[in-house]
Amino acid sequence: MKESSYKIPGGKLVKIKLLVSSERITDVKILGDFFLHPEEVLMEIEESLVGQARNESSITRAVNQVLTDSEATLIGCTAADIAKSILMAWDSSSSHD
Repeated sequence: MKESSYKIPGGKLVKIKLLVSSERITDVKILGDFFLHPEEVLMEIEESLVGQARNESSITRAVNQVLTDSEATLIGCTAADIAKSILMAWDSSSSHD
């Protein structure tokens, strides 16, 4: 499992636990001290990222789409911060599948 911790300048901490297979996300856990209301939307965000390739803009769009569809509010970080954290985790190891 790949992991990252990203302290957003002037913001919160985003931690990622990531599994990748065939250059696609197979599982992701998003943790940190940011706020999301309602909290249950985090699971929907994680599920929406399964199958995503290593592309920061498409990951950002997927997160934003869930936030929009569920009318959720993310406080202390942005969809782009989550995408950046995921790419940091993706690149955290030189091992390949």
